[in-house]
Amino acid sequence: AANITQARTDDYTVDTQGLTFAWDERIEFSLGSQTLDTGITGTALGLPGLDLAQTIVGVKYKLFGDAILDSDTWMPQVSVGLQHKSLDAVGLAPTLNTLGAKDSGTDAYISATKLFLKQGVLVNGTLRATEANQNGFLGFGSTLGGNDTDYELMPEFSVAKLLKDNLAIGAEYRFMPNKLEAAGRAAGLGNGLAADDWMDVFVAWAPTKNVSLTAAYVDLGRIVPGTTNGRDQTGFYLSAQFVF
Repeated sequence: AANITQARTDDYTVDTQGLTFAWDERIEFSLGSQTLDTGITGTALGLPGLDLAQTIVGVKYKLFGDAILDSDTWMPQVSVGLQHKSLDAVGLAPTLNTLGAKDSGTDAYISATKLFLKQGVLVNGTLRATEANQNGFLGFGSTLGGNDTDYELMPEFSVAKLLKDNLAIGAEYRFMPNKLEAAGRAAGLGNGLAADDWMDVFVAWAPTKNVSLTAAYVDLGRIVPGTTNGRDQTGFYLSAQFVF
């Protein structure tokens, strides 16, 4: 499968491209690249036009269960996975080094998916061990203001309702670490580096078996509120996926 996505909020733009390869309905390998246009934050830091680039390599393994075949039981489909993220912070790298944030990190997660076929409802719950700041765009962990480099367990939830055989609506909620806020306070920035949870509501349409399109309204909370007047980053998300 291949996917391409763009998310636009009040002050930032994120572009994502990804490839996944699944084998034997058991194991999946993925490679993704993400670019964050820092907008007014880069300008405020004296780095106009700053783009942060991140590469993500992942592997996921299905432990047991089948979302479709077990839809008439309470058995979920359960998978585990790893994602290694590498950040190219370019001109922001010295700042992240001062905050004690690393430029790479690895997430581990376990995910359970349950399809209620008669009701047309799909539910997913994930527990992620991570030290990523803003999903990795602001590095991983921090040491300034305290040694906050420990992994945290962050839950994620999503639910989708099938309206037609090719149209669904749903919502997602993702808890996020807030490791940089203490570092920001130690640097005299107050809550200027605080982070919030992420959420969205979406509609997904599959015009064919090989193509799906998703549009969403997203709320990413505060991202570097010290340079964005504390605004929540709300906006829209568009994604296309092609399966072969």
